[in-house]
Amino acid sequence: QVQLVESGGGLVQAGASLRLSCTASGRTSNNYVMGWFRQAPGKEREFVAGIRWRDGATYSADSVKGRFSISRDNAKKTVYLQMNSLKPEDTAVYYCAATTYSGFTKDRAAFGSWGQGTQVTVSS
Repeated sequence: QVQLVESGGGLVQAGASLRLSCTASGRTSNNYVMGWFRQAPGKEREFVAGIRWRDGATYSADSVKGRFSISRDNAKKTVYLQMNSLKPEDTAVYYCAATTYSGFTKDRAAFGSWGQGTQVTVSS
């Protein structure tokens, strides 16, 4: 099992940027795909972006393309979510997750390890 710890959330104004971090420990592996999800109050948890440890290949939700980007630092076992041009509708708890499924899945059920989440609040 891999343990995940997120950081970097906060309160910002619309148009600002934030960078979230997710550091992995425990039984990490290059076979993992790391994902970012978010959950707004009263809504289901939704996929935001993912990255494959092995080769850095990325994929993301249509709603954040062009504004959010995901990257990794293998040496630090850390995945980042760079969020630019933030909107009030981006307000949510953001979760980091890991899956051993090698395909580009957006299905939260495929992710077996989760962090505790970090709050992002965007004011208008």
